[in-house]
Amino acid sequence: MSWFSQILENWISFSYLEEYRALVVHPLWLLKLLILLYSPFICTVLCLWALSFVLHIYKKINNQQESDVSKFWEKPRKIIAQVCDIFGKIWYGYEVIGMEHLRKGPGIIVYYHSATAIDYSFLVAKLFKEAQRECFSVTHRGIYRLPGLKILLNSINLKDFNKAECVEILKKGHLLGIAPGGGREANFSYDYNIMWGNSTGFARVALEAKVPVIPMFTQNVCETYRNIGKSRLTRWLYEKTRLLYLPIYGGLPVKLTTYIGEPIPYDPNITAAELAEKAKTAIENLRDKYQIRPGNMLRALSERFDKHYKAN
Repeated sequence: MSWFSQILENWISFSYLEEYRALVVHPLWLLKLLILLYSPFICTVLCLWALSFVLHIYKKINNQQESDVSKFWEKPRKIIAQVCDIFGKIWYGYEVIGMEHLRKGPGIIVYYHSATAIDYSFLVAKLFKEAQRECFSVTHRGIYRLPGLKILLNSINLKDFNKAECVEILKKGHLLGIAPGGGREANFSYDYNIMWGNSTGFARVALEAKVPVIPMFTQNVCETYRNIGKSRLTRWLYEKTRLLYLPIYGGLPVKLTTYIGEPIPYDPNITAAELAEKAKTAIENLRDKYQIRPGNMLRALSERFDKHYKAN
């Protein structure tokens, strides 16, 4: 009995497990795990940096003047829009239903923010390519302040605009895209649940600028990429920092169709909270009409290549 006890003691002793423990928690292994989990995000940022570097060279060669910033970036913007539109068509069979609601006049496009908001990027590209309309987009300040990306984001009108800047953009007759759910919705929404909370900023902007709010929803957008790591801890970290970005997986060529709903016209007799609720309901109606829930990657993939689905 004493012999067995000695073997058991040696087996469970800390000294025996110390080498294994050191291997598991070694900082390099943790770093490799983080790189693996965030590889799609890292690859995206690297591509954006490369594009920013190209634009920086273009700016230096052509000696940009501050007075003609919009015209200066028109050619690069056309190229980026063309590439983005072609990629959307080839990989996702991307199409838009209700584009006529966006062809004239100013307005705020409000949309459900998936893990990547890739559908909104395709819409902006298509708008610029087919309707020659510039769409300004509000992004999180953390993304806008990533080192090396400012020149690219400025060229495609993507910025952390404040309220006054948003109103000015709309008064000039442009479109403005806002995802009221932001990073919270991108990280923690489950199965197309809208997470706006008490967000009414876009509604206040719409009322001040006296422009309509245009709801947008994309079928199967949550099946392009999904994120992992949703928990109370990560939610707490996000609420404290607003900089957390959960790792994602996916990239399958699922079918994407964006639906643009009827614009909600300017009404001076409603409050910002009421307008925000109307916009949220409009997006939920589009979702309930066009999206089968719960979402399924394989089903969305089959819709991409199903001729019967395309015919309907």
